[in-house]
Amino acid sequence: MKKHIYYVYIMFNRRNGTLYVGVTNDIVRRVHEHQRHLFPDSFTAKYGCDKLGYYEEFQYVNDALEREKKLKAGCRATKIQLIESINPQWLDLSQQDVFWIR
Repeated sequence: MKKHIYYVYIMFNRRNGTLYVGVTNDIVRRVHEHQRHLFPDSFTAKYGCDKLGYYEEFQYVNDALEREKKLKAGCRATKIQLIESINPQWLDLSQQDVFWIR
């Protein structure tokens, strides 16, 4: 049986800039879509949120959806704190070698 993994992630356009919270079952594909602006009318395309700042993994889709909902409803400071907890330099995590080893 294949184990499913779901991701809640935060994209940004620049340090302390605009943030976007999303959920996906294929983070590599989804980040690529954001970076290529495949959906030109989307929030991330409009505000240039094309850098991956943070992500979490979940085994169950409902847990991921609940976490996404909580983060979207939460304050900006919480999102910044999450990014800085694993990514204090605000690097684009999708450009790090370990990201692509999935």
